[in-house]
Amino acid sequence: MVMVFYVVPVFILLSGVCVVIYNHKHLLVVLLGIEHVVVGGFFLVLFLLVGFDIEIYFSVVFLTFAVCEGSLGLSVLVSLSRSYGNDYFSSFSVLQC
Repeated sequence: MVMVFYVVPVFILLSGVCVVIYNHKHLLVVLLGIEHVVVGGFFLVLFLLVGFDIEIYFSVVFLTFAVCEGSLGLSVLVSLSRSYGNDYFSSFSVLQC
């Protein structure tokens, strides 16, 4: 029964990675996949910390970094949507200045 607590977060983590790998046309889908990975990682870290009877203060730090990552991703999405008109990866080039 204890193993279920570790299998579910790993499944969430791996499904988020699959979303990022296979659906990389839109920036918004990639950002949602990355947030899916962060939520799976948070649950995995939380279950591991509780399972080993360690203080869960680290989970608060992890959530702080996750919120910063989410806000940074949304700001990139808004700036790219304003400058290019859409969120397709094929419409903008990294080499363009």
